[in-house]
Amino acid sequence: MPKPQSVDPEVSRAKFDREIGRFRPYADVYRAQGCFLIEATFPRAFFIFASLKLKPRVISAASEVDFTDYDLRPPSVVFVDPFTRHPIARKDLYLKMLRRPPLPGTPPEMIGALIQQNAVPLTDFIQANSPEDEPFLCMAGVREYHDNPAHSGDPWLLHRGSGEGCLAFILDKIIKYGIIPIEQLQIQLPPAIVGMVVSLRRYKNDWFERCNDRDSPARLHLDHAWASALSWSRRQ
Repeated sequence: MPKPQSVDPEVSRAKFDREIGRFRPYADVYRAQGCFLIEATFPRAFFIFASLKLKPRVISAASEVDFTDYDLRPPSVVFVDPFTRHPIARKDLYLKMLRRPPLPGTPPEMIGALIQQNAVPLTDFIQANSPEDEPFLCMAGVREYHDNPAHSGDPWLLHRGSGEGCLAFILDKIIKYGIIPIEQLQIQLPPAIVGMVVSLRRYKNDWFERCNDRDSPARLHLDHAWASALSWSRRQ
């Protein structure tokens, strides 16, 4: 259930309208990156994210950004089902937002090789207490991050006004770390037997072998067919 608004609603509404107003002139740019604004009604904005490199296109994630009490408190980002808009569990969100630690002075090609060798630890911006729990964005500027007791030493007011927590900041992070890196789907199908592949040649050879056996049903059937054909030709 949404928490009640404690800041003057008109103040938060004005700042919400400002954030949405800054987004709309660049809607085409965001759309080209797979980000679509579906609905914006104070205090929530509903977005879906589609992968760019997959064909057919796939909805990779959907989220609601809640500006209740903004900007005394940072926005809340909740990953939801794109059709029902209900919050989903981590196990149902296949999106990852991986980041690596800074490696100053390291050439890009070496960084790529280190990542391939699993020599660089990657962390995920998307966290959850368990696969059954709702995922959240673990980054400064997001309400779920600052409300987490593990980040009590990093309060929102230290970031307020820095640009972290604005709508553009949140969307750019999801696009950069979550959407752009997607290159292919990983599909795992349970093995199932749907039939047996047979050799038609084997059946053909078996037919002729049985036809060579004078007492076999196949030979009797063949003899009957030849007799019928011969009788018909004589009547013509």
